[in-house]
Amino acid sequence: MSNATAGPGFLLQMGDGGSPEAFTTIAEVRDIKGPAMKTDIVDVTNQSSPSGYEEVIPTIRRSGEVDFDVNFVATDATHNESTGLIAILNAKTKKNLKLVHPDSTSTYWTFSGYVIEFAEEDPVAGVMKASVKIKISGPPVLHRP
Repeated sequence: MSNATAGPGFLLQMGDGGSPEAFTTIAEVRDIKGPAMKTDIVDVTNQSSPSGYEEVIPTIRRSGEVDFDVNFVATDATHNESTGLIAILNAKTKKNLKLVHPDSTSTYWTFSGYVIEFAEEDPVAGVMKASVKIKISGPPVLHRP
């Protein structure tokens, strides 16, 4: 039997910067990808490497990005140019975010980042959407209460 967590029900939330910080769910989020972390490696192969095989060592850890689509609602406070994703991109503001899982243990990620892309899509057959990218700054942290 699998213990996989099925959607829907994942929530992507933005913090308000207050103390204590309150989080608001970003409206109409579709598929979410990330956090996408990785570690860079450096080749340290030398003339004495065992059997002539390459040797590598890890260096910097990359925090990656979170990519997601929304059903774009230009008047929504979490999307618009006054308080939403567009405003955050334009102001170059770092935000605290949470990615909440719909599992029975209330698992969630926390991370800080910048909205680095907001790309509207207006298909002939379909709904108006926007693709959003958040560049994480610092370590993403997985919380399993």
